[in-house]
Amino acid sequence: MRFPTPAALVILFLFQALHGSSTRAQETAKETSIESPNAGLPVSKTRSFKFTYGAVLTNIQPGKQVKVWLPVATSSHDQDVELLDVNQQNFERTAETKHGNALIYFEATANEAGEVPIEANYLVTRRELTSASLEPAGDVTKAFLQSSAMVPTSDELRKIVMASANQSSTNQPVASQSESSDGSRAIQVARQLYDGVDNHMKYNKPADIKGWGKGDAVWACDSKFGNCTDFHSLFIASARNLNIPSKFEIGFPIPKGTSGVVGGYHCWAKFLADGKWLPVDISEADKHPELKDYYFGNLSADRVMFSVGRDLELVPANEAGPVNYLVYPYAEIDGEQHRELTKAFRFENVDGKTVSGKTVEAQK
Repeated sequence: MRFPTPAALVILFLFQALHGSSTRAQETAKETSIESPNAGLPVSKTRSFKFTYGAVLTNIQPGKQVKVWLPVATSSHDQDVELLDVNQQNFERTAETKHGNALIYFEATANEAGEVPIEANYLVTRRELTSASLEPAGDVTKAFLQSSAMVPTSDELRKIVMASANQSSTNQPVASQSESSDGSRAIQVARQLYDGVDNHMKYNKPADIKGWGKGDAVWACDSKFGNCTDFHSLFIASARNLNIPSKFEIGFPIPKGTSGVVGGYHCWAKFLADGKWLPVDISEADKHPELKDYYFGNLSADRVMFSVGRDLELVPANEAGPVNYLVYPYAEIDGEQHRELTKAFRFENVDGKTVSGKTVEAQK
């Protein structure tokens, strides 16, 4: 069925059909100050903050030369970003070749403590994504349909996920964008995959078990637990298997409050339907079941994105080969990846404050 309405309303009506308009969902959204996707066309909220991308490369032989690549947060449909400063005297602005992610590259000498301190400061305004404010897709590259090293477009994975969603009969690929003028079936199938991954897996990061956090879709499917990279890798593998273009985005969560420490990264996924990218955050839905409907097609503003995609090809080229994903500093010593670092990521809300000579307006 086709509706003679704008694309945004089509997607909204489809969400309503999928989710219903339960009183429980509306009450949950009210309690958490997050607009329900069933409550009409919500006004998107924004959040402005200073983000300090801080880390220290450690356990290096003093005086040793280190090559370092940093992901760079940039402005996009979802966020406005200004890079305020970097603590390196000489660095090069580049971009990786697969998805065009912005990079900073520099070479440094480890200090007497065997460390290389890194700090970059950003001013960020992040927007909530809802059915009224989805990202237009533009040109979609083949990379969003192809397998990557740890994300195979596997029939077996997709069947397991569909079985977990109790919808194992959905086994046919979705028509390509050139063959279909609306995304109704893509949304329906993606919702089944979303439910299937959530039912199949449990968010868990045990210190005594290795394997989680790599975004290995096969491992995640077999192990049935992991972190955000594992959840979304399994979703992307299954969606691409059914001809639904999907992409991986990674950055940092911004906690509630006025300032504080950001302990580590966070990632999410988007899939293509009706010419727009619809977001999903399945690991957050697993941790907060009361927000499960919200995190299909919506994202809160409490985050910042640094890079897109997997198997990234750095510039200048690194010696160890494509990078699985890029959010922490990537470093090489004598051609081998150096993984030891201390994290020092921080945030501070800046609404109404002056930063770098600019007054940031209050949140909306």
